[in-house]
Amino acid sequence: MALLVWVCFCSLFGAALSCEAYIKTNQWPGRSVIVQMFEWKWLDIADECERFLGPKGFGAVQTSPASENLVIHLDGGIRPWYERYQVMSYNLVTRSGDAADFLNMTTRCNKVGVRVYVDVVFNHMTGDYESSVGTGGSTADTYTWSYPGVPYTEEHFHHPICDIQDYNNATEVRVCQLSGLKDLNQTMPYVRQKIIDYLNNLIDLGAAGIRVDAAKHMWPEDLNEIYKRLNNLNMNHGFRRNSRPYIYQEVSKDGTVKFEEYKDMGDVTEFIAGSELAVIFSGQKHLKTLESWGTTTLDMMPSENAVVFVDNHDTQRNGFILTYKNETLYKAAIAFLLAHPYGQPRMTSSFYFTDFNQGPPADTDENIVSPVINEDQMCDGGWVCEHRWAPVYRMVAFRNEVHNTAVTNWWDNSNNQIAFALGKKGFIVFNTEGIELSREFQTGLPAGVYCDIISGQKEESVCTGKNVTVSSTGAAVITLSGTGEELHLAIHVGDESYIQTGY
Repeated sequence: MALLVWVCFCSLFGAALSCEAYIKTNQWPGRSVIVQMFEWKWLDIADECERFLGPKGFGAVQTSPASENLVIHLDGGIRPWYERYQVMSYNLVTRSGDAADFLNMTTRCNKVGVRVYVDVVFNHMTGDYESSVGTGGSTADTYTWSYPGVPYTEEHFHHPICDIQDYNNATEVRVCQLSGLKDLNQTMPYVRQKIIDYLNNLIDLGAAGIRVDAAKHMWPEDLNEIYKRLNNLNMNHGFRRNSRPYIYQEVSKDGTVKFEEYKDMGDVTEFIAGSELAVIFSGQKHLKTLESWGTTTLDMMPSENAVVFVDNHDTQRNGFILTYKNETLYKAAIAFLLAHPYGQPRMTSSFYFTDFNQGPPADTDENIVSPVINEDQMCDGGWVCEHRWAPVYRMVAFRNEVHNTAVTNWWDNSNNQIAFALGKKGFIVFNTEGIELSREFQTGLPAGVYCDIISGQKEESVCTGKNVTVSSTGAAVITLSGTGEELHLAIHVGDESYIQTGY
């Protein structure tokens, strides 16, 4: 019966390609956006699924790593964010919660249409520390590669010990230590089985997929053997029979390791997306460059392989990238990412930080504190909650409406003003030129009055922001100042935007 219902949904939601996309990601039909809930606790994610993410149409959350990690104290008592990526065991005990909390989260999120993908770390264990105690109480002797919480001993790591020096040497990238982290040998059957058992535990507890950290630092052949032995998804959580976990892999493009080696096993993170959007929206390249978005012109991988994002927990702290700290440009870049059909989009929901090492908001006992939801529905307590910004979550609805619709009616002024349609479903305009844009566009949309979802929303039959009148020919006059917050405008045929017919 579940399979029949799923097939019917796919028929209702369009072509076979659309159906295949939903099946691959295990997201509900009509949903297509992942939000990385960086360092959120499991029970807080469950609450957010029910009160916000589900109702607003988000398709999935990416959690922080669920495996027990090393407790690290820096000067001043700081618990750094990166301790989550230093593994002590595969026990499900972290500052985000335990196995019972994890199950609570997956159960509640799955019921409201939000899938759970887990960031998993199994390329390595920890670095060297004099005192090595985990969030679940496990201990280790890092200097002798002893991790009794798994257990792993010295034989289970790559030897001879080396640190990565040359990213143009693929063997060195995969058998040497990344930043001093103990590099596991996944070619060994014992190591593979420990990893498989960990991942299957997450799947059995209701996870719908995994984001594989440091995938480029592992041999594709080893990963393939691990992936093949993963369980089907747990049907008790509403998944179709024989559903496979959605897999996307962290593979950056520096050095000789290429995404082509990983794409047939799962999707791959496209880091060029974030770096290019930062350069383009900051004015270092013309906005017109986006006409080539998702093509080999920008050295981007095929759409069907790519997970795309403006920022993530790493890039927020490394290099030139747009984040919540560049709020206006960041919102515009997210809007483009969600409007354009290229790739599987993922956005980040993060916490405020002023120091590279700074971890999530915590109390005096080092427990992560829950986000406070204010009366205006924005977050407080040290959390940014970019996913709750109105121009962002309304673009999630835009994306769901236009998903798998091709770009049409492209227009640009050969500089920093662009516009394009998504078939007959949506239309979006960007202006970063600093001077007013006002002209008639061919939107391709049905005649009517639409609410701009960036400046406001539809409330009954009234727009709280700008409205746009589309004529019987699909034409509309749109004005955008290109200053302040007025860098983009978006309209679509969904209930959130379309208010009146008959023009």
